[in-house]
Amino acid sequence: MRSFEILTRCPGTHARTGRLYTAHGPIETPVFAPVGTQGAVKTLLSEDLEKLDTQLILGNTYHLYLRPGMDVIEKTGGLHSFMSWKRAILTDSGGYQVFSMEQLRKIGEEGVEFRSHIDGSLHFLSPEKTTEIQLALGSDILMCFDECPPYPCTEDRARQALELTARWAKRCKEAFKNASPTAFGGPPSPCGRGDGGEAKLLFGITQGSIYPELRRESTLQLVEMDFPGYALGGLSLGEPRSATLEMIQRSMEWLPKAKPRYLMGVGTPEDIWEAVEMGIDVFDCVLPTRNGRNGQLFTSQGRLNIKNAPFREDFSPPDAQCDCDLCARYSRAYLHHLFRAGELSALRLASLHNVAFLIKLMRKIRKSITDGTFQKEKQAFLESYEGLTTVR
Repeated sequence: MRSFEILTRCPGTHARTGRLYTAHGPIETPVFAPVGTQGAVKTLLSEDLEKLDTQLILGNTYHLYLRPGMDVIEKTGGLHSFMSWKRAILTDSGGYQVFSMEQLRKIGEEGVEFRSHIDGSLHFLSPEKTTEIQLALGSDILMCFDECPPYPCTEDRARQALELTARWAKRCKEAFKNASPTAFGGPPSPCGRGDGGEAKLLFGITQGSIYPELRRESTLQLVEMDFPGYALGGLSLGEPRSATLEMIQRSMEWLPKAKPRYLMGVGTPEDIWEAVEMGIDVFDCVLPTRNGRNGQLFTSQGRLNIKNAPFREDFSPPDAQCDCDLCARYSRAYLHHLFRAGELSALRLASLHNVAFLIKLMRKIRKSITDGTFQKEKQAFLESYEGLTTVR
């Protein structure tokens, strides 16, 4: 059975709708996955995400491995059971978290030795180990272990990282291929497949920083390994937005058109429109919940900094075009008050709204592609959104 099919193509761009088949149900693409770092999307519950019709969430291998630990998650039957989530889960490999702790880790050919940020205990992650952990979590979409170089970095440093990433990708694929069926978390099933025969998927991750030729080299190396999907890693790390968009566009030239493309860590509304136009299918980002906890809301007319003084007596809904639990019931003034008073409900309501906004945005984008109005809808959205991007 095919793991991915393209349903509609935009005639004037590279945007497309598709369906990604997983053991926990099909995913309509383009799709945004909220980040559930420690088995929870911050401040939200699984039932909140179900109500929003969230199709996919992201779990963090590094954090779940350290806490609560694989013994706990395996005993409950996998991450789906542990967090009471019935839809698809994508897990990262833990590579980004490990490599961001420069003072706490040592990189070698076999893997990475690091100290826990929680208690300082010593651990070792290899391509085989991260694959094993993700399988034990019961992930539907697994990521290869990669080395993510910092930004900025030299071309030599970026090359070193992409070459190690390619060697590790081969080892991840071999470990995935040889894994025992019981390593997939939950009730044993042949080859880790769902009732409809949908297999778990292992995606390769391209690197190369902002160097086009290195991006090309990394992409072609991974394409030769024939993964069922590909992720663009090492972007949105502080480089100029123009460089990010250029690397996405260039990467599309070398990635297979028939397979899903996943842009890691990018999630602003304006960047999602641009990346979908280039052919990206899957997104994840911490911004909706992180920004929400800091009082910044995504709205149809731009970003609102709800803690600012002008909202103290603004009794309109945060976004008149939104029907989420925040906008349908509460005013900007009330949310402003909750933040100013330090009420925890403020964090929850703002995060819920931002996640709802992006989930509905993806639905809007998919419909525009299907209806043949993508470019018109993109222009209309950005004209409204960017007009008030720095509201008060």
